[in-house]
Amino acid sequence: MAAKILPSDRTGVSYETKRSFLNLLRKHKAIYLISLPGILYFIIFKYIPLLGSVMAFQNYNIFKGISGSPWVGLEHFQRMFAYDEFLRILKNTLLIGLYDLVFAFPFPILLALLLNEMRIAIYKRIVQTVIYMPHFLSWVIIGGIAVGILSPTTGLVNHVLGMFGIESIYFLGEEKYIRGILVGAGIWKDSGWGTIVYLAALAGINPDLYEAAVIDGANRWRQTWSITLPSILPTITILFLLHIGNFLDFGFERVYVFLNGLNAANGDILDTYIYRVGLLERQYSYTTAVGLFKSVVGLLLIVLGNTLSKKATGESLY
Repeated sequence: MAAKILPSDRTGVSYETKRSFLNLLRKHKAIYLISLPGILYFIIFKYIPLLGSVMAFQNYNIFKGISGSPWVGLEHFQRMFAYDEFLRILKNTLLIGLYDLVFAFPFPILLALLLNEMRIAIYKRIVQTVIYMPHFLSWVIIGGIAVGILSPTTGLVNHVLGMFGIESIYFLGEEKYIRGILVGAGIWKDSGWGTIVYLAALAGINPDLYEAAVIDGANRWRQTWSITLPSILPTITILFLLHIGNFLDFGFERVYVFLNGLNAANGDILDTYIYRVGLLERQYSYTTAVGLFKSVVGLLLIVLGNTLSKKATGESLY
């Protein structure tokens, strides 16, 4: 017969749990103090602003505030999907996000594998430094450099095309090139920085595995396929899941510096749309609904990707 748990026993367990919690806090107080600024940052700048999402369900009036503005339910969401312009911009965002996932995400992996094969240390460091440098430039500078390189009159690209008898192309003046330019600029700016994580993962592989593979007669390609890639697969999976969580969050600055009236039809995305309609035209509630939609889609994608990854590879974010 099971012993009956008396209230005094529960109190004892609760007391022991509380004492254990306080002991842990006292023991690791330095770690908790160090983490405190980060926790406050997320609370103040990430969680408290979420309360403003209720504007998506109101006709927000700047003078009445959130508490005084009338509620309209899902009216702004219905209006959002009824707009042809919104659907066009959603299509642009999805396509650019897909191109970025297919072409930009694997690029740091490829760079890290190539750098890992370099045997001359000084040359390897020089290459690493060169490819890291663009990450420290702002998108305004990146945009200025790209405009100069792609200029139809003085740009390097058109100069090279002219050597092969090809007429000059106004790349930023034709809408069919803008998606490739956006993805290419992102690869140039951030792929070198992204290799840091993969190089760190590569450094953690046991060298004995490669020595055993050499004894078995495996060439470099076979070693990469059978040892290197499986060893860094958990890192690739985690970064992939983080990437798809930002699938619709392509970045305002990254697109805005390249956007003009000639290429906006294929280059305008949700972030630039929110800026133009929300801030310039002061439709706060409507663009809050657009932003909320973007966040919910990102959340669903990361939950779905995490579930599939856990079943397929055993690796997941949580």
